[in-house]
Amino acid sequence: MQRPDDPLVDAAWLLARKAAPDIRIIDASWAAPGEAMDMRAAHAEQRIPGAVFFDIDEIADTASPLPHMLPSPEKFASRMRRLGLGDGARFVVYDRTGVFSAARVWWMARAMGKEDIVVLDGGLQAWIAAGGEIEDGPPAKPPERHFTARFRQDLVRTLGEMRAIVAGQSAAVLDARPAARFTGEAGEPRPGLKRGHMPGAINVAWSSLVTADGRLKDAESLRAVLGGAVSPAMPVVATCGSGVSAAVIALALARLGRWDVSLYDGSWAEWGSLEDTPIAVGTSAPAS
Repeated sequence: MQRPDDPLVDAAWLLARKAAPDIRIIDASWAAPGEAMDMRAAHAEQRIPGAVFFDIDEIADTASPLPHMLPSPEKFASRMRRLGLGDGARFVVYDRTGVFSAARVWWMARAMGKEDIVVLDGGLQAWIAAGGEIEDGPPAKPPERHFTARFRQDLVRTLGEMRAIVAGQSAAVLDARPAARFTGEAGEPRPGLKRGHMPGAINVAWSSLVTADGRLKDAESLRAVLGGAVSPAMPVVATCGSGVSAAVIALALARLGRWDVSLYDGSWAEWGSLEDTPIAVGTSAPAS
């Protein structure tokens, strides 16, 4: 049974409601650095019927030198309107990986004031496995709908705020990158970035939060991974390479009832590019 406070829904839930007039389906598939797949073309070839494609790299602050930074509320509202994603609808967002870039769009929408949004657990493959139909061909242009953006500053952390957090150790900073990148043993996929992590950060690789078939782990399993890293009394900030996989941490903690997790949008793409940001290497202190 679907929990009313769960940020995810399963494919059976969507199958039963796909024709509801207030459901809007979003394909948030995104190719990470080094991946050659054209996700917009893939969307045209294979998508959940009625889904619109949300381009993380275009619905962004394209004037920033950093990748896919959160756009202004005005731009976000304009792009949502063009996609037919308006007020009064429930958004269901998915990706081709399972639970990955869909979490980023879930967080973006929430940062712009949209609360009625859920992630399809397991993504496109879960939909197919459940017997869901597939649509192909050039997608139809949806009718425009008004979207009201109300920016939630509490869900976004800036460079200046992160400097203060790291200096004062005033929040739990959870880094979603793979362990080898966190420790500095492996380099970053984006050139020119230093190796290591923010002092005091704890490594919670996003892959440790999902199952082998791309679904978010159940609450008990998530507590086993996150319980030692998060204190109820301590604010939590998620970070990663460029603000995408960090949202998986926020999604996982929302499943556990923590809906107040903020995300450092610049993430390592920003922190690791600067000369004066403090860097640590090696493993983080063990969670207790």
